[in-house]
Amino acid sequence: MTTTANLPLLDIRDLTVEFATRRGTVRAVSGVNISVARGETLAIVGESGSGKSVTSYAVMRILDRAGRIAEGCAHFSGIDMGGASESEMRNLRGRELSMIFQSPRTALNPIRKVGRQIEDVLRQHAQAGSHDKTGKAIALLEQVRIARPQERYHAYPFELSGGMCQRVVIALALACRPQLLIADEPTTGLDVTTQKTVMDLIAELTHQRGMSTLLITHDLGLAAAYCDRVVVMEKGCVVETAPSAAVFKAPAHAYTRKLMRATPRPGVALGDLLPEGETLAGVAPAWKPNGRAIPHPSHQPLLVVKDLAKVYPSKKPNLPLWGLLHFNAAAAPEAAPSAPWTISAS
Repeated sequence: MTTTANLPLLDIRDLTVEFATRRGTVRAVSGVNISVARGETLAIVGESGSGKSVTSYAVMRILDRAGRIAEGCAHFSGIDMGGASESEMRNLRGRELSMIFQSPRTALNPIRKVGRQIEDVLRQHAQAGSHDKTGKAIALLEQVRIARPQERYHAYPFELSGGMCQRVVIALALACRPQLLIADEPTTGLDVTTQKTVMDLIAELTHQRGMSTLLITHDLGLAAAYCDRVVVMEKGCVVETAPSAAVFKAPAHAYTRKLMRATPRPGVALGDLLPEGETLAGVAPAWKPNGRAIPHPSHQPLLVVKDLAKVYPSKKPNLPLWGLLHFNAAAAPEAAPSAPWTISAS
């Protein structure tokens, strides 16, 4: 006998999404099959335009007006998402499944304090009353490790850094302890150190709460480090699904192998991005085996900066914004101008 506990938390079957455009109908996602088990962290990887985000928007039923689910279905905890009314979907979003969007600043209301925005989510899903909403909002800010949460409760999004805004969005997404978290490129626009901090935070909180996570990313490193399984999408279709270790040790599909070759690292050249068996005539390898750049035959730098200073006129004596700068930029081995560009102080 099959019970709800034995079923995947999220089960997407033969999903096809189309968009109406001035030039006709465009099929963005075609016949996608994805399942997420309870407590599992699943990654969907692929280049921009491969259909990763559109798939998640279809599951959440937040497609653009021009988009529609043409075929297939998505079941969440046994509920047919396509057959649910908008009122039922509003109740499910935030309470049972929630989403971290790519840009935290655009996901937040710019004219409402972040603490109030967390309260809005709590009150919408009856998770807090008028007497305890502020305390719960501050506690959520503390859980996502925002320093001085009592003060940040009163801050507007423009007063916070990109990393702090992302933490606020995470607090919003986890406020009602949903069963499934969809993280759509959660580290976009963040520096490398902040990226790791944010991903560690998401992994820790979802593990503590026994949640499932659907991570949408083009960063194979994140998928390898944080996910149990990986789904690879190309041109709106799923081309490979396997445990993370298997995908990165022995990728089965040619597109997956190309994605892995495209990962920035010493020894990678432009020709590595071409389809298997093709070569790019006239392009020399960009790196030597030891990882050092090959100098241009002319031995001239591409860019020369000497004694550069930035000065802003004011009533006080003109002071430089920074000190004198000196640096050279080497030319790429493929091509270089006959003479270097030069910037010098006047």
